[in-house]
Amino acid sequence: MVGSAGRVSGTVGAGLVGEVMVHVPERQGTEAFLAYLAVPGERLPVGTPVVVVEYHPPRTVYVAPVLP
Repeated sequence: MVGSAGRVSGTVGAGLVGEVMVHVPERQGTEAFLAYLAVPGERLPVGTPVVVVEYHPPRTVYVAPVLP
């Protein structure tokens, strides 16, 4: 799970519980996870590509934006 790429589907930011869609190869598809910022910073709007930095079962991830 850690290191997986995803895309924001519900704004992620300070004080917000966002949502990201992450590709899960073991299940051969994409799934939604609750998301928090791994490093405090600006909000991540819908559509921002992200990488999973930390995973807390069953459905919570901490994400960081993918730098261009």
